[in-house]
Amino acid sequence: MYQAAVVTISDRSFAGVRQDDSGPAVTAMLRSAGYEVIRTLVVPDELPLIENALIDLADKLDAALIVTTGGTGFSPRDITPEATLAVCQRRADGIPEAMRAASLAVTRRAMLSRAVAGIRGRTLIVNLPGSPRAAEENLSAVLDTLEHGLKMLRGGTADCAAQP
Repeated sequence: MYQAAVVTISDRSFAGVRQDDSGPAVTAMLRSAGYEVIRTLVVPDELPLIENALIDLADKLDAALIVTTGGTGFSPRDITPEATLAVCQRRADGIPEAMRAASLAVTRRAMLSRAVAGIRGRTLIVNLPGSPRAAEENLSAVLDTLEHGLKMLRGGTADCAAQP
């Protein structure tokens, strides 16, 4: 299928103060769905470090999909959406809209997510929350549809009218 990368964005996990549970959970979901996870990494909540990681994974490794986890809330250091938008040429607003809609059925706090999704070249970048449970719930809401988007993004032929 497609190659994917998972980036956990967390000061505490980067510093080794807290174990990264969301990155491995997302990685397992992607592998179960048939993705080849070619890289996982943890970076702190620092704009240039997040941007550089996303650029390297998209431009140098040519990952079809980059999934981030963490940094999408209201904390002053939650800057993942800003870093994502800074490196993307096009937005994919329907993806986070679908994730928030699905999450609202679980918790009203889903409306506080600032997650975004966008396209850099031939790579789709999707932000997920930092909680393992929330990351899994959000990814579950869109995972089955991402393949269709990646097929179009990667130059394949896809019938957009056909229902999955």
